[in-house]
Amino acid sequence: MNIAFLGLGKMGRAIAGRLLASGHAVTVWNRTPRSQDELAAQGASKSASAAEAVREADVVMTMLFDDAAHEQVLLGGGVLDAMRPGTLHISLATISVALSERLTAEHNRRGQSFVAAPVFGRPNVAAEGRLWIVAAGEASAVARARPLLETLSRGITVVGAEPRQAHAMKLGGNFLISAMIQALCDGSVYAESQGIEPTTFLETVNNALFQSPFYAAYSKVMLDPPPTPGATVALGAKDLRLLRESAAARGKRLRLADGLAGVFEEAAAAGLAENDWAAGMLRVAEKYSEARQL
Repeated sequence: MNIAFLGLGKMGRAIAGRLLASGHAVTVWNRTPRSQDELAAQGASKSASAAEAVREADVVMTMLFDDAAHEQVLLGGGVLDAMRPGTLHISLATISVALSERLTAEHNRRGQSFVAAPVFGRPNVAAEGRLWIVAAGEASAVARARPLLETLSRGITVVGAEPRQAHAMKLGGNFLISAMIQALCDGSVYAESQGIEPTTFLETVNNALFQSPFYAAYSKVMLDPPPTPGATVALGAKDLRLLRESAAARGKRLRLADGLAGVFEEAAAAGLAENDWAAGMLRVAEKYSEARQL
């Protein structure tokens, strides 16, 4: 099986590296060649263009940044036209429901298969093959994709026959991460105002109530941010915007999501867009608290 992998950001590099370590033949492409060189050192073949990378591929896997990158590479860059009929495209990235629907139609028109398989987990989790993957698509296409997805994951949830459903699920999950981070931030600010160490407060509440490794992990990142963000405030803002757009397209509004959108706007205005998601949101919560005391 020949695999073409497009998009070698932090997550893409980790996933492509995992595929290579598992013995798969992978051709890689990225807009900046340095990432290709890193994967080539691990055994990948490099391609001069995205369209060239997919011409002989049986499976195309994409981990591009956002909707604009997908449209530029897959449609503007001629990737879908270069793919042969019967080729399977597995979309691992978080994209809008609207774009997922468009890609489904474009693949159907060309006789190609499409599976949405966005992932939950950070790059270090991807490198260890411990992502959780949400998949959707026609049953035969999902069955073709499953062996590759199992290489990358500790579990797979198939949510439906329409690829859009998996992308909608991913946006819903990321919304809950945003809500959790905001709750942790406000809890930290509250604890400090009462003379309680935030670390003690968050550890105690998690042990007593939630017993969640995610609460523990995000609390640690929030209070002791890593030198290099695993996920940025801008990424969280993008995913929340896509969630609200997909809800609005079906006549729904989400009260908490609308409120969080305002928090992300404050973060951007404060110049925190490229900060770590959890650490940046804590700074916004602290600024909000100080402003209300004036």
